[in-house]
Amino acid sequence: MSYDRAITVFSPDGHLLQVEYALEAVRQGSTCVGVRAAEIVVLGVERKSTTKLQDPRTVRKLVKVDEHLGLAFAGLNADARVLVNKARIECQSYRLTVEDSPSTEHLARYIATLQQRYTQRGGRRPFGISTLIGGHDRDGSPHLWTTDPQGSYSEWTANAIGRNSKSVLEYLEKHHTDSSCSEHTAIRLTIQALMEVVESGSKNIEICVMRRDHGMVTVDAAVVDQICKEITEEKDKEKARQERKTQV
Repeated sequence: MSYDRAITVFSPDGHLLQVEYALEAVRQGSTCVGVRAAEIVVLGVERKSTTKLQDPRTVRKLVKVDEHLGLAFAGLNADARVLVNKARIECQSYRLTVEDSPSTEHLARYIATLQQRYTQRGGRRPFGISTLIGGHDRDGSPHLWTTDPQGSYSEWTANAIGRNSKSVLEYLEKHHTDSSCSEHTAIRLTIQALMEVVESGSKNIEICVMRRDHGMVTVDAAVVDQICKEITEEKDKEKARQERKTQV
């Protein structure tokens, strides 16, 4: 029997193969990094190069879901478009019903519930995306949540999804030692983590910051380019220092 033909049939070793295929689609997607700091959340993505005739503004991996909530995704763009639209409707419905803004956890739980629903019924397939959700709650505290095609969701101080996410996560575990760091430190760490796997430096990196009073703010490309140059210079100096040590 082909256990990957039906979404609702477990394989003998206890796996839902269609869900595992969806996770593989995420692993093939663009790298996304999220870092929570003292008062902000930084989301960074690997920006795929576009053709000369294509408008790059129409290919976005960072999207605004609500005034205080932003989302980065890795995986299938078409699936993400549908899921983001549903999330936006949920945020507006929540405001209409409760007369207050939804929390970051509420949005993460809603998206995860929707993703899980598509793993349990026939005639559908799982969403082939994972998300990083950053924002602020009513008390002003920053939060970073992640969801995956299985329907799981959890909160993080820093996380990575997409291509080479394992090596990026190892880098974050090694260097993200203080979740109350400053905005500049969080932005720099996000760029450093992306530069571990992204080619062409700042050209293929997009960064946004979730601020308490201003919502999602995209970091200017010139600022990203300057930080990338500083990081590259530091790496070159460290490499030259190591070479001198080996010669001695």
